Amino acid sequence: MPKKLAANLKPIEEVLTFWDVLTPDERNYIRSTHSVQFYKKNEVIQSEGDHSTHLMILAMGKVKVYKACLSNRPQIVRMLKPGEHFGFRAIIANEPNSTTVIAFEASAVYMINADSFLSILRHNNAFCYRFLEELAFDLAESDARTVNLTQKHIRGRLAEALLFLKDNYGLEEDGATISIYLSREDLANLSNMTTSNAIRTLSNFVLDEMITMDGRKIKIIDEEKLRKTSKLG
Repeated sequence: MPKKLAANLKPIEEVLTFWDVLTPDERNYIRSTHSVQFYKKNEVIQSEGDHSTHLMILAMGKVKVYKACLSNRPQIVRMLKPGEHFGFRAIIANEPNSTTVIAFEASAVYMINADSFLSILRHNNAFCYRFLEELAFDLAESDARTVNLTQKHIRGRLAEALLFLKDNYGLEEDGATISIYLSREDLANLSNMTTSNAIRTLSNFVLDEMITMDGRKIKIIDEEKLRKTSKLG
């Protein structure tokens, strides 16, 4: 168990976004039966095609969710932050995982047994409704992302990706640097473009004075122009 991660790990009740709709008995049961798994940077947490045995909740770190494509270039479909859960769609549908999940940095994941998750889902209406809301939100987000990735020009797609990272992970203390450092390949896979196109477009954004770059660090210096670029596509 990584000592640094373990020392900073929050209790499960401070991480679960659905803790408030659980009954006292359900809370006690999850407290006593959940487990925690630690993953190194770039370690696979969940593989496409495997069957989910647990509902997983990201406790610490950052992970990327991607799907293999025919072009052999993975498409990143989501980036998760602490408190977000995954693996539940496959459990509910009784299907293999449709995506692969990899730790983007050293991460900790809370694990709740699939049978326990399904039992609470069947007997707790508020808990069930919470996951219906999440599935509905994910569907709407997926629909919008499909349109954006297929209709927008590469400038619009990359601008949207940078704004997504900013909105999802926030900014560092300087109020401008995005608090996650992606490789150019990951940015390309998030934006549905080749790595060379991502590199060239980032350079154009620098020339247009929308961002500055220092290695993998990206600082937004004109958010309004970046949002306009994303909107116009």
